[in-house]
Amino acid sequence: MLQIAQVLKSNGTDGQLLLSFLDIAPEDIDLQEPVYIVFDGLPVPFYFESFTPRGNNRALVHLTGVRSLRDADELAGSPVYADYFVQEEEEDFTGWQVFGEDGVRVGEVSAYEDIPGNLCIWVRRPDGTEVLLPLHEDLVRSVDEKTGTLTLSIPDGILNLQ
Repeated sequence: MLQIAQVLKSNGTDGQLLLSFLDIAPEDIDLQEPVYIVFDGLPVPFYFESFTPRGNNRALVHLTGVRSLRDADELAGSPVYADYFVQEEEEDFTGWQVFGEDGVRVGEVSAYEDIPGNLCIWVRRPDGTEVLLPLHEDLVRSVDEKTGTLTLSIPDGILNLQ
């Protein structure tokens, strides 16, 4: 799952929340899919009951089960995650440039490998070889749609395997 938003605060007394979205525009949210908030180390799914965009990166929302000011205040400051973001964007990553956290270019995404429970990307390196990299949300550091770049935290030694 990738963090897509942050709960800024409650709004009103009926459980409405103000969300601030990170690297995704509110209009790009799939309102039919759940979002997740972590409680006691476990992601808990919530569905949107209402969604009103406010500016470029905020929205007023009602989530299932959040019915009071007390419920909403409990969520204030919480990160909001989605697990559909990477899956919907798979096709868009083909041809993107991949960089390590150190800023060094790794190569270009050439294909996907859907290993059960572990989505991976094939990256064609500048020398023409290809390397298989995990595309796990914990390893994705940034996604820049404008420049078509993906920055990953690449596990030590993985680029040296051939």
